[in-house]
Amino acid sequence: MDPSRSFIKDVKRIIIKVGTAVVTRADGRLALGRLGALCEQVKELNSSGFEVILVTSGAVGAGRQRLRFRKLVNSSFADLQKPQVELDGKACAALDVTSSQLLVTDSDFKDPNFRMQLCQTVKSLLALKVIPVFNENDAISTRRAPYEDASKWALPKEVSARCMAVSARECSRRLQSLSSEERKKILLDIANALEANEKLIRIENEADISFLANSIRVLADMEDPICRVLKRTELADGLILEKTSCPLGVLLIVFESRPDALVQIASLAVRSGNGLLLKGGKEAMRSNAILHKVITGAIPDVVGEKLIGLVTSRDEIPDLLKLDDVIDLVIPRGSNKLVTQIKESTKIPVLGHADGICHVYIDKSADMQMAKCIVLDAKTDYPAACNAMETLLVHKDLLKTEGLNDLLTELKSEGVALYGGSIASLEYGIPEAPSFHHEYNSMACTIEVVDDIHSAIDHIHQYGSAHTDCIVTEDLAAAEIFLHQVDSAAVFHNASTRFCDGARFGLGAEANENFSFEGMRIWFT
Repeated sequence: MDPSRSFIKDVKRIIIKVGTAVVTRADGRLALGRLGALCEQVKELNSSGFEVILVTSGAVGAGRQRLRFRKLVNSSFADLQKPQVELDGKACAALDVTSSQLLVTDSDFKDPNFRMQLCQTVKSLLALKVIPVFNENDAISTRRAPYEDASKWALPKEVSARCMAVSARECSRRLQSLSSEERKKILLDIANALEANEKLIRIENEADISFLANSIRVLADMEDPICRVLKRTELADGLILEKTSCPLGVLLIVFESRPDALVQIASLAVRSGNGLLLKGGKEAMRSNAILHKVITGAIPDVVGEKLIGLVTSRDEIPDLLKLDDVIDLVIPRGSNKLVTQIKESTKIPVLGHADGICHVYIDKSADMQMAKCIVLDAKTDYPAACNAMETLLVHKDLLKTEGLNDLLTELKSEGVALYGGSIASLEYGIPEAPSFHHEYNSMACTIEVVDDIHSAIDHIHQYGSAHTDCIVTEDLAAAEIFLHQVDSAAVFHNASTRFCDGARFGLGAEANENFSFEGMRIWFT
C-alpha cells in the first residue's frame, strides 16, 4: 500500500461524494449502470464494517429527467428531488442495503439544536447499518448560482440570468449619460488598476499586464464613438436629418480561453457605452475572475460594477440566449460549431465569424529567406490565434527546390506538424490534411502546391474564411493581382498574417475575429 494512504486501514467512517456528472449522462439522463456499481461498492463497504455516508448532488439531475425538463419555475425542489430519493432507495434495497434520505436546508444548520439532533440521528442510522444519503448542497453549502443543485430552489436560473442582463442594461444607461471625458477616465482607472494589481493577476495568469494596460490607454485616447454624426441630410428648408452613432445596449460575448480578450472587450464596452455579459473559456476561469474583479472595481458607483457581468457556468448560456428583450447583440468567438449553435438558439442578433483559415501563398518570384521568416512567424508566434497561418500554398516551380525544402525543414524543427493536399502529400510523403477547411489552432498546418497565382486565389476563395491572406513575392504585378482579387478582410504582401490586429492597425481593441465591415478591406505591403 502507498505509505501516504496507509491510514485507510484504520478508518471507521467513509463519506462518499457523488456529483451530478457521475449519476447522469451527457444528455442529462440517469447513468443507471454507474449508479448500480456505486451501490454495490457501498454494500461491500457496509458489509465490511465501515460506516458509510453517501453525499450526492444528483437529486436535481434525476428530478429534471422525471419532469422531462419542463419549466423549473413551475417545479418545487421536492418535485425535483423525489426521483433521486426513490432511485437511491430502490437501488440500495435491491442489494439488501437499507438507506435513509435526509432532507435539510441551510437555515436548519444555523440552529445548534438541529445540528445536535442531526448528529444523533446519523449516529443512530449508522449503528443500524443504514446508509444516510444527503444531497450535497443541502448538507454542505449553497452555491449562489440557483440553477445548480442547491437547497434554495425558490427561483430558476433564468431569473438569475435576467437579473444579470437587466443590471447590465441599467448600468449601461448610466454609463451613456456620462461625458466622453468621464468614460475616458474610467478606462484610465481600469488601466491603472490592472498595473496596481499585477502581482495578484500574475498569480492566476502570466499575462503581459503592461501591454494590456497600454492598449486600454490607447483606446481611451481615441475619438469618442458615441453621438458621432455619420451623415447629415437636409430634407427640406430647416428640416435636417442626422444619422449618429449610439451604443447598442447590452452585449453577450462568448469568447475563447484568452484572458486578454476579456480586457479588450470590457474596455470597448466602457468606451462605447454598452453593458456587457462575458463568458470565457473554462481553462481561463481563474484569470477571467481576477481580471473581472479588478476591472469592475475601477468602475465608479455612479455607473455601477454590474455594468460588466461575468457568466461562470456554461449552463447559463441557454437562458441568456432567451432574453431577447434585454440583450441586444450576441458575439461568439470560437468554433464554427459554437457560432452555429448560438445562431440556431436565439432570436437575438448574432455577430459571429468563427473560422480563421488564413493562407500564405509563396509565389515563384519570392525571396525564400523572407518567405521563411514570414511563414514561421505566421504559424509559430501564436498558433491558436485567429490570424495564424493554417494553409501554406506554394507555386509548382518551387517544388523540391532548396529554398522550399529548407522552409519545410525549419517548420518541422519548430515542432509544426505538416499535412498535405493531394499533391504535397505525394511529393513530400506527409499525411493528407483532414480538410482544406480545417482550422488547426495548434502547431500544425496544411501545405498544397498550386499551378500559379490564379490557382492560389481560386483555392483561397473556395476554402478560406475571408479573414487574412498573404502573398510572398518580389513580382509587384503579381502582388497587385493578389491584393485586388483576393476577397478577404485583410490582404497582405510580404507581411505575416499575424499583423492583422486591431491594436496594430491603430484601431484599438476588437471584440470579434473579423473586425472589418462589408466594403472595407485592408492591404498591407
